[in-house]
Amino acid sequence: MELEAASRLFAALGHPGRLAVVRLLLRHAPRGVRPTEIAATLGMKPNTLSHHLAELETAGLIGSAREGRSLFYSLRLPALAALIAYLGHDCGRGRPDLLPTHPPELNMHRPFNVLFICSGNSARSIFAEAILNAAPGQRFRAFSAGTRPNSRLNPFALEVLERNGLDISGLRAKHVAEFEGPEAPRMDFVFTVCEQAASDECAPWPGQPLTAHWGMPDPTRAEGTDAEKGLAFARAFGELHRRISAFTQLPFDQLERLALQQHLDRLGEA
Repeated sequence: MELEAASRLFAALGHPGRLAVVRLLLRHAPRGVRPTEIAATLGMKPNTLSHHLAELETAGLIGSAREGRSLFYSLRLPALAALIAYLGHDCGRGRPDLLPTHPPELNMHRPFNVLFICSGNSARSIFAEAILNAAPGQRFRAFSAGTRPNSRLNPFALEVLERNGLDISGLRAKHVAEFEGPEAPRMDFVFTVCEQAASDECAPWPGQPLTAHWGMPDPTRAEGTDAEKGLAFARAFGELHRRISAFTQLPFDQLERLALQQHLDRLGEA
């Protein structure tokens, strides 16, 4: 990367509002986010956000795409990766005391710890925890948590789990703080399964686990009869079951971290 190109990118990031936008988009990457959702999450006025988005897009750090009537903004990950590499390897001349710690490879000699996060931990993340813990073999230990305190398991979710023959006896709604302390299990994978959880600020996870956003509609917001609500929960369960089944079939011992990250991102887009 040339000096002038790097300067433009650093200038675009040199404002708290634009940096906040980039941080938010990274938590949703590689998916895009609507401007209204960005503004609501960051508490930013629409005209201010429009200015920041224009600056970031002109610099080449983000791009936009229209889907139907909605406009979505997403990060241009190669541009951000090139900037990080420029700072560490060019400016820093590759000094080991300046470069980020290299993420450890997955430990193949123990079960992988996997955390699923949604806002309430009442349905989607609970589904994912139960589905993965019921997977054949002993390769995974699944956990779930919510970013919203004082949640309770949704009765429609419990009904779907029981109907599919999954054990619900040990399930409970948990706050994400339970997994942030020094005594908590060290995670290998962390997945967000709702837009709100992806938007919420979260401290970096110890051990640099692989992360991905597998967002899907919230069945707890379904309206109509009990049968119609139950159908929304069944669809969410089916979608998570499909993604998790594909996840468990990945050749973990044959994939480097970059290739594995790409597989995880594609599962979130499928």
